[in-house]
Amino acid sequence: MNINVQGDFEMKIKKFLSIILLVVILSFNSFCFAYEEDPDDWDYVWLDEAIQEVQQSQEISILSRYAVVYDRSSGTVLWGKNENTPVPMASTTKIMTAVVMLEQLGIDRLNEEVVVSKESANTIGSRLGLHTGDKITYNDLLYGLMLCSGNDAAVQIAISIAGSVPNFAELMNQKAISLGLTNTHFVTPHGLDRDSHYTTALELAIITDCALKNPKIAQVVSTKEYTVNINGYQKTLSNTNELLGYLNGVNGVKTGYTSKAGRCLVTSVSRDGFDIITVVLGADTRKIRTQDSIKLIEYTYKNFELVNVEQLISNEYENWRDINEKRIRVYKGKKLRPEIYIESGKYTMYPMRKSENIDITSTANVKFEAPVEKNTVVGEITVSKGTEIIDTIQIKTKEKIERKGVMYYFFEMMQLLKFAI
Repeated sequence: MNINVQGDFEMKIKKFLSIILLVVILSFNSFCFAYEEDPDDWDYVWLDEAIQEVQQSQEISILSRYAVVYDRSSGTVLWGKNENTPVPMASTTKIMTAVVMLEQLGIDRLNEEVVVSKESANTIGSRLGLHTGDKITYNDLLYGLMLCSGNDAAVQIAISIAGSVPNFAELMNQKAISLGLTNTHFVTPHGLDRDSHYTTALELAIITDCALKNPKIAQVVSTKEYTVNINGYQKTLSNTNELLGYLNGVNGVKTGYTSKAGRCLVTSVSRDGFDIITVVLGADTRKIRTQDSIKLIEYTYKNFELVNVEQLISNEYENWRDINEKRIRVYKGKKLRPEIYIESGKYTMYPMRKSENIDITSTANVKFEAPVEKNTVVGEITVSKGTEIIDTIQIKTKEKIERKGVMYYFFEMMQLLKFAI
């Protein structure tokens, strides 16, 4: 009897331990693959729902915790929600990884092969599928980085270029500083959750704008599918960006997910020369980040338009010259009237709400006494919307005009006497 009881007890213990082990294994697998994107978890209905909501209301609300709409032509924020708050950004980190990679390598070295390290092959999360000793080109690593969000590709890029992940992260931080970013810091090239690895929605938009200025990166992130060659075997990659190919004008950029960062999506859009970047961070589900991104995009194109500020300034300058150029006088100067020029403005195009007007005004200062220095301000053109001044452009002298001296007056008198005689 005691033997049977003991046997039953041992069986129950073994069963209990087996269950615990199974839970641990499943938890580990969940941890490893929590960073995977869900390429099939997409419903076209999300698109219609989000667009319809924008069409039916004047303003929008989003569920993602952090977001921004960034105009690429002017570098201005068109819409924001906690856009300056530092937060984890998951695999959208790889946008900066691509920037540093291309800056360090240049375009000519992309076809060079590298040998995959053990550290890269053992990287968890979303993967290109590299194994220790595999041979692959930098070009295919770049596609693996940006299309299928390969963490193994990110680590291999870092090791091949900088010798180690920390060294490469330092290059990323140096680039962030050069862009004027003050709330961004990198620890890894892939974006798996780490302390002190963060950015803001706005600064991520600035990084993305920098990335898209590189034609190679712009080409890669706009690609739906690409076939890479790993150790002689071909593998077709699909872009994890759910809006690419589904929404008008979308041409990139990058998805991301970790448990701390939530669902993240950076999107670039171009419609009729109006180029924007939207960033959504901290969404609870893929549906939320998708619909929030669509709302931001459709809201922007519904309510904003680009104004050719450069042309408006040029027109005002011509009017200013017609009125004021011949009125400029330099008293006691060796030259009566200086040559003038107008400085370049900050913007060529500027985004304006369709309900707002842009105002162009000008002032002039036409009376001077010599000497007059080169680059003396003779007028200003101001660009504003309401009470907000967008830009002030100065009109200046091209040359220095010296004051007449005694001898100069003497020679003038002699010339007058000569003509009188």
